[in-house]
Amino acid sequence: MKGSGSATDWQAIDRWEHGVGWLPYPDETMQRASHAIEVDGEVWLVDPIDFDGLDDLVAEHGEVAGVAVLLDRHKRDAAAVANRHDVAVHVPAFMREIADDFSAPVELIERELGETGYRMHELKNNGFWKEAALYSDDTETLVVPESLGTSSYFRASGERLGVHPMLRLFPPRKLARLSPERVLVGHGAGIHEDAAAAVQDALDGSRTRAPSLYAKTAREFIFG
Repeated sequence: MKGSGSATDWQAIDRWEHGVGWLPYPDETMQRASHAIEVDGEVWLVDPIDFDGLDDLVAEHGEVAGVAVLLDRHKRDAAAVANRHDVAVHVPAFMREIADDFSAPVELIERELGETGYRMHELKNNGFWKEAALYSDDTETLVVPESLGTSSYFRASGERLGVHPMLRLFPPRKLARLSPERVLVGHGAGIHEDAAAAVQDALDGSRTRAPSLYAKTAREFIFG
């Protein structure tokens, strides 16, 4: 089977023992990223953007068991991909109001994504922003769709991982409780070395580096 998406210049990222990620449009500024995570021979797709060849890519890791959407704005191609594989779209229970936005079966994530061992952590829950992260103690893998990222507009000078520009003054400090070996993000390639240190540095420097990030972003916007 092959995906039916329009992206053709996609790029594989974040290859590891239990999964792979992809940038469907590698040259875009936002560097939107999606991920396939394997657990016990089954694959879960996180915030997927479809592309021609997606099914072949994820088949390397197993059969698709479900699709997860972790940010209320990341509906992306979740329904289309779920329907193609005859699986449900899983959304955090505190985002239940977006369930009707999917033309596919929807299941709510209460505490854990299926029986994967990936626990859900609520990061933001307000009228403007609803976001959850996933973390597995077994693989020490953290999946953060929006609060953290590695694309240029997330990172101040010297940062490997940065807090979203709109959250710089109020970063998701609850992530400091986790000690990930890798961090997979919704914008950019992930962090696979000293990931816990990268998360801590991003949180610690979020406020103090905010002015330099905003200045950098302004320069890039003005001068291209």
